[in-house]
Amino acid sequence: MWNQRFDASTYENDTYGRFKYGAPPSSSADWGWVQHMAASLKPSGRMAVVLDTGAVSRGSGNQGSNKEQAVRKAFVEQDLIEAVLLLPENLFYNTTASGIVMVINRKKRHPGEILLISQSAILWSCEPSAYTFVRPMAASKEAMRHRAAGRLLCRFASLRAREDYLLQFSRNDPPASR
Repeated sequence: MWNQRFDASTYENDTYGRFKYGAPPSSSADWGWVQHMAASLKPSGRMAVVLDTGAVSRGSGNQGSNKEQAVRKAFVEQDLIEAVLLLPENLFYNTTASGIVMVINRKKRHPGEILLISQSAILWSCEPSAYTFVRPMAASKEAMRHRAAGRLLCRFASLRAREDYLLQFSRNDPPASR
């Protein structure tokens, strides 16, 4: 995972049109990288990216404008975010904080919804080298494909309910029991 910050001139003078949703703040390049990758997708392309949890929450609840929330808002309003998977704490060697896997899809099967998945029901904190992802990731894939919770904690977030553009699992969204 590489999260080098872009120089401000990269956003301002981009000749490739990668940052059409805006420049993120200089303190975090998460949404700069997401925009860079999303701009490389085909019209029906799909991608997944690992980010820290702040990428789906920073700037929410602010009364004023926030650059990161503005870019996230554009992704939500363009209906590009298919799912956000909350990973457990202590997964990475360099931090004990939990992370997320955000799935971007230009041609979603369920427009107008974002599936929020917490893997805490099938993963637990331990030493980073002890994690096995085959079963949890397969369960997450099945939840996304069949829109059913199984052993995962899942919620659907409707785009209308995301007025603050906070994409965290802890919100009171309806369970994924379709």
